[in-house]
Amino acid sequence: MSNFWDLMWLIFSAFVFVAYLVVLFQIVVDLFRDTDLGGISKAAWIVGLLLLPVLTALLYVIVRGQGMARRQRAALQQVRSEAETQLRALAGKSPVEQIADAKAMLDAGTISADEFARLKAKALA
Repeated sequence: MSNFWDLMWLIFSAFVFVAYLVVLFQIVVDLFRDTDLGGISKAAWIVGLLLLPVLTALLYVIVRGQGMARRQRAALQQVRSEAETQLRALAGKSPVEQIADAKAMLDAGTISADEFARLKAKALA
């Protein structure tokens, strides 16, 4: 029976250790992501994380937790908007936009009705 509880304790302690490492890495990433925080302050937080890691991590989450969440959301939003921009550039214009452009050229007299029909068929294909 002793081996079972030793195994349970090992699993629990490994879980707590991995969770602590995740929090620690999130704090370090947040420190480097924050542009408002000065270099001396960042260095002080890092030194605190090295000397008293659990206490400093807990203090950081309490003091700067809301800003940490805000910066994370801003970074995710920036990545999402950059990805959407790249996808739009790769995908080109939608069929509706192609037909609208062709209609504008037809109205301007740049293309004939037959050319408009071909462009419309090509956009819908």
